[in-house]
Amino acid sequence: MPEDLIALITALASRSSESECLEFKRGNADPERIGRDICAMSNSATLLGHTYAYKVWGIDDESHKIVGTNFDPGTTTIGRQGLDIWLRQHLSDNVEFQFETIETDDKRLVLLRIWPAQYRPALWNGIAYIRAGSSTQELKHGSRREEELWARTRSEIFELQLAATELTVDEVFDRIDVDCYRQEFSVPATTSAQHLLHMLVREQLAVAQDSGRYAITNLGALLFARNLGLFPTVSRKALRVIRYEGTSPIAPSRSRTFESGYAHLDEMLNYIETLLPEREVIEGARRTTIRAFPHNALRELTANMLIHQDLSITGTGPMVCIFDGRVEFTNPGRSLVDIARLLNDPPHSRNEKMAALCRRMNLCEEAGSGWDKIVLDCESNHMPAPNIEEPGDNLRVTLLQASPYRELTMQQRIDSAYWHACIQYAQRQPMTNTTLRERFGLPSSAASQISRLLKTCLEDGVLKTVDSESGKRYIRYLPSWA
Repeated sequence: MPEDLIALITALASRSSESECLEFKRGNADPERIGRDICAMSNSATLLGHTYAYKVWGIDDESHKIVGTNFDPGTTTIGRQGLDIWLRQHLSDNVEFQFETIETDDKRLVLLRIWPAQYRPALWNGIAYIRAGSSTQELKHGSRREEELWARTRSEIFELQLAATELTVDEVFDRIDVDCYRQEFSVPATTSAQHLLHMLVREQLAVAQDSGRYAITNLGALLFARNLGLFPTVSRKALRVIRYEGTSPIAPSRSRTFESGYAHLDEMLNYIETLLPEREVIEGARRTTIRAFPHNALRELTANMLIHQDLSITGTGPMVCIFDGRVEFTNPGRSLVDIARLLNDPPHSRNEKMAALCRRMNLCEEAGSGWDKIVLDCESNHMPAPNIEEPGDNLRVTLLQASPYRELTMQQRIDSAYWHACIQYAQRQPMTNTTLRERFGLPSSAASQISRLLKTCLEDGVLKTVDSESGKRYIRYLPSWA
């Protein structure tokens, strides 16, 4: 059953006084004040170790009686923007909150639920605020409270924080796709509900609470939610796939948001592939379907995007955009490794617990091997190298459809040569004029074209030679950093 919000508000109103994480209001719905309070209460919830902070409109702050309010967050606007969107634009992206409106005895109540700050202190218009008792004030830079808050936010693990609380066993099973969990971990169908729940707790997908009820963690929701929309902390992390007509993002023709958890990766990938071009060829007596983009590269990029996104950026989520001739994979969070060294440097993962579970479910590769497969898949299909960018606080990887060498831009040729050098270096194999020519699918007569490309790469500082005294066809090349 849904959470009993009336019971929650009644329990909050029964407390003796307001506090750092609780405030009552009759009205006073000034957007600036609300924003500062969200920031301050988010920081205070982290500092004090609270699951949530609450602000309630419609409760008298002296008597704590239900008096109702005229405030309606759903219809409040600032300029032409709704309140929720406006607040998120001015708050730092590690803040999560939710308004809920309840009617009781012909009186409106508004509950604002605020989650603890993640990874770093919450900011409002670039300034950190904190609560002192029931008042909001700026957090002094260099103060002891600021040091303690930084220490708390750095120690928090987003995956293990709570996405839904005070649930019965049946409610946990209603929200978590236990059939999917059974299948992924080969749990017998005869396993009792109590033992299955024990396994969810052991895997840190759920938590037993002191009240005797259960909570679902962000990890449990992200991987096995039946509907991510029921979990405010991760609802914006649902994968969105958009197919555009042509090459520009002006005219979307189809889109779908996957509300289920990431354990349903195969379903997501199947949908993506149905939107991609393909052609049939006849080999002997058999008809074979050839896809424009290789399956392994699509799978690795989709899995990487989901598993290694920055979960602290709350206002956005992973997205796949399909255009004529290219597919873009975008996730919140810049790369933790220099993008030029993704294939060769030791890997880093933001979300270790999710990555570990996904490896056990064979949803992603062992650390570091995914990029090898992506680059090799592009090379074996004579596609340009993946284009890797970091627009703002996001990482975007673009796969480009195979094109003849003569149609590639000079930058695409240079990038392909660079990543070929990287993959050869990772495999302890030399890169030569011949290996690069074969990478582009060119005949031996095109050796001079590759020589000109290699000369450009050397002049641009992308590559370096190992034995420049050898004949041109036998010179070995390395990435410039090697």
